[in-house]
Amino acid sequence: MSSYAIISLGGKQYRVREGERLLVDRLRVDEGATVEPRVLLVGGDGAPDLAPSTTVTARVVGHELGKKIRIGKYRRRTGYKKHTGHRSRLTRIEIESIGGATKRAAAKSAAKPKAEEKPSETTAAGPDVAGMTIAQITEAAAGWNREEIEATLEHERSGKARKGALAALESALEETK
Repeated sequence: MSSYAIISLGGKQYRVREGERLLVDRLRVDEGATVEPRVLLVGGDGAPDLAPSTTVTARVVGHELGKKIRIGKYRRRTGYKKHTGHRSRLTRIEIESIGGATKRAAAKSAAKPKAEEKPSETTAAGPDVAGMTIAQITEAAAGWNREEIEATLEHERSGKARKGALAALESALEETK
């Protein structure tokens, strides 16, 4: 199993690892479908392989709009001002496997002992996520059961309603189905 790969999607190249999520130009694929992008290089276990025969499997998590870009035109002393904007259409993908081994099997085997070692700090509304960053919430939610995720999601919606935390919890909820 290689530690990283360089793939080509939509004319752009990305360096990816298993379990990584990234935004790419819009793909004409439904949400939840898997994609096998062209692999340019596989590396990490010794010398990089420039002619790889391995495949990279990516799952489409969702379609999004990028950050708004504002464009303003102005000509002095004429009163001419014109504004327009643009939002890129993007697709968020998750790299499931590089070379055939699946991320889910590895994640489930790693998440079970971790959950048994240290019980998560819980409140009446579920695990306490107030002081956690979004990356920590994403990592911790893998070890929570469905009820804990639902309670935390409801608590987050009623409180700060951080977009990243909501997205991480909704993604974790989808994976527990």
